[in-house]
Amino acid sequence: MLVALQQANIAQKIKQAPDGDYQIGVLIGSFIPFVILVVLAYWMYSHAKKRDQDL
Repeated sequence: MLVALQQANIAQKIKQAPDGDYQIGVLIGSFIPFVILVVLAYWMYSHAKKRDQDL
């Protein structure tokens, strides 16, 4: 439900964008949380793998 709400907000912001730079900023800002989650998941995986090898 939250994802659908975010998509609607992003589409509305892009429609009301004053110029192309604003559109790029909105898109980058919408992807940053996903990138952070992927990096965090990879870090946790590598950390757990390293700890498992040490045992």
